[in-house]
Amino acid sequence: MPASPSTARAINDRLALGLLQDRGPLTAGQLKQLTGLSRPTVADLVERLGAAGLITVVGESGAARRGPNARLYGIAADRAHLAALDVRTEGVAVLVADLVGRVLVEAAVPIEGDTGTGPAVQRVVAAVAGAVGRAGVEGLHTVGIGAPGLIDPATGDLRDSAGLPAWHRSLSAALQERLPGARVTVENETNLAALAEQREGAARDRDTFVLLWLGHGTGAAVVLDGTLRRGASGGTGEIGFLPVPGTPTLPSATDCSGGFHTLAGAAAVASMGAEHGLPTPPTTDGPGAAGMVREAVERVRAAGRSAGAGRAEYGPGDRSAGVAAGEREPGNRSAGVAAGEPVATRGAGAGHPVGRKPRPVAEGRPVVGGGAWGESPAAGEPVVARGADAETEADAGTTVRREASEGGPQEALGGEEPPAVGEPTDREPATAADPAGTAAGADERFLSALADRIAIGAASVVAVLDPGCVVLGGEIGHAGGDVLAGLVAQRLRRMSPLPTEVRAGALGGSAVLRGALLTARDRAQDTLWSDPSRSPVPS
Repeated sequence: MPASPSTARAINDRLALGLLQDRGPLTAGQLKQLTGLSRPTVADLVERLGAAGLITVVGESGAARRGPNARLYGIAADRAHLAALDVRTEGVAVLVADLVGRVLVEAAVPIEGDTGTGPAVQRVVAAVAGAVGRAGVEGLHTVGIGAPGLIDPATGDLRDSAGLPAWHRSLSAALQERLPGARVTVENETNLAALAEQREGAARDRDTFVLLWLGHGTGAAVVLDGTLRRGASGGTGEIGFLPVPGTPTLPSATDCSGGFHTLAGAAAVASMGAEHGLPTPPTTDGPGAAGMVREAVERVRAAGRSAGAGRAEYGPGDRSAGVAAGEREPGNRSAGVAAGEPVATRGAGAGHPVGRKPRPVAEGRPVVGGGAWGESPAAGEPVVARGADAETEADAGTTVRREASEGGPQEALGGEEPPAVGEPTDREPATAADPAGTAAGADERFLSALADRIAIGAASVVAVLDPGCVVLGGEIGHAGGDVLAGLVAQRLRRMSPLPTEVRAGALGGSAVLRGALLTARDRAQDTLWSDPSRSPVPS
């Protein structure tokens, strides 16, 4: 069916706005080249979008050029303002940003555990209003909130969840009342973290992956074919309730104690670290446990383990556990639509995610050698990191080996099946580089035990979904980096026949707040770009 003139204009406008959002300011000539539209059509849409207040001249393309053809057009950042909230048990992080996502003000609101619902909500609402005032803006167009718990897919409301403060459920309505002109939306925090990691973090080249949140609590977000999956009741990814071996009890419908949360939540990680002789963190929340993991990784790296433990070696052409390979070059947008041309529909995954920014990324998969916690090659065999579909030779200085016997190669310590969580083992943890089994040796054992626990939950997800990629998100996943991701990948290769890449999250605990901002920006832009005549309503 041929596109009417108005439909063609709307399609071309959205196309140009999307390019300006993804690539930054462009000249009319660059818009013509990227869209495939004629010069008069581009001139018309630039004038139309400028009159609607959606784009503005932000500069010129070069000192040698002057005149209309040199003008750089960009999204009108002050056309609307946004707020994002990361709601935690112990408080709320708030930021205010403009329409292109530039952060203007950030604030944190601590909420003590004995604070009542009314005072807690009032404190957060006041903090948001104060942030808006300090940003110097008149009001908010859209507010995005990330919170733990289940989001009702029918109403979008945060459902009652045991163990979470009651004020969480009252916050959205209170903000909507205080900001009548704003659109207030709530999303599960782990889902927002997955969105942020896909747009700006470790999963930018993946349309299908699972984010395993490792922080104060545990959770998972499932992205299949570019679409976030929420489930019939909004509970997809409530992995904290997953029954797992190694816990004294089973979880219940109202308490995740005894589930995967008991193995890999922040309190469990801090307790396990203390058992291995590591310094106790000042708090046992997500940041506290993450600090313990980060310090263990740093000490292992600094020790320069001769077996290669904790060291990343990279070879060309491979993907790394915890490190994404080279960025996909964003292709051109599809050509614009002129009046009378057929309208081509685009799938949900078409185009380019908003907010993607290039970053230098090393190619290759880290080679984690043997020793007390790595896989070892056969005698005379080059050391390789066995990923889902590739092998990379390590450097000649790696000294790990295993002896071959008449019955075939014997596995070194790292090649044995890991013991069940809590199961005693007679392994000798020390290595040649650390014969006393102290210092970095204790850190290795701690990280190895942590990887055992994480792999139990990851293997369950992989067996059901076969995502091909697991991102270890949250503060703990980010702190473990490629070392922890590599250890979990080793265990998954022994536990599952399904090839799965394991990556460390790039954004850590900040992923929730970033995901809330990205969601708010998407919704604001969708509204403004569909109805340019609508102006933000001051609140």
